[in-house]
Amino acid sequence: MTQRFEADSVLLDIEGTTSASRYVTEVLFPYCEGRLGALLAERAAEPEVRRAVDQVREMTGEPGADTARVEAVLAAWIREDRKATPLKTLQGLLWADAFARGDLVPHFYGDVPAALRRWSSSGVRLYVYSSGSVTAQRAWFSHGATGGTPLPPVDGFFDTGNAGPKHFPASYRTITDSLASPPGRTLFLSDRPGELDAAGAAGLLTAGVRRPGEPGYEAGTPGHPEVASFAELDVVRRAKDECDV
Repeated sequence: MTQRFEADSVLLDIEGTTSASRYVTEVLFPYCEGRLGALLAERAAEPEVRRAVDQVREMTGEPGADTARVEAVLAAWIREDRKATPLKTLQGLLWADAFARGDLVPHFYGDVPAALRRWSSSGVRLYVYSSGSVTAQRAWFSHGATGGTPLPPVDGFFDTGNAGPKHFPASYRTITDSLASPPGRTLFLSDRPGELDAAGAAGLLTAGVRRPGEPGYEAGTPGHPEVASFAELDVVRRAKDECDV
């Protein structure tokens, strides 16, 4: 059944929503783990890498941890799928390089590109909010294409660093405060009930994306409209004169 929303902006989760979780866990995570050591050794002087290493030491309470210890901690966090900011920063750097070289190609469900182009062409702004770093998000969407056709431009990216944890209503208020549209004109799409609940508590429109094969499929997204694909979403932006009434 088609779900219709009047919204100026769509805020997108990635994993399980626009893209398969299995691609992240079975492709991206192993790729990252296998290259962490080289990254830490070869790019140690870069500000982002240095800051991430310092954050790992602070989070573990090991200010003297050497590179090998930092790598071991990060590898363990990858296997746990921990949403730790320094890990997400380093993953983002590795994935961005891999996408740029063509070593990896971002995954999108088949219904996603057409929907994003449809919404963007009608004037709806597109934003992304993921636990993955902004660096990773930019690379993901800038290198995501189907049939040689690039995805429409994304108007902004948010992660746990510049917005906050995804299960906190305050994070969604931070995001909508920076957008051109208010919470009630922003539609958040996710497969995670806790995220949808937090967004709803912040006043955003919400829709659960329930895709077969995803970890949360059986549980669904209680309390939120649900779709199995972006093809079932009709997002309409009101004309300016209607918004001004």
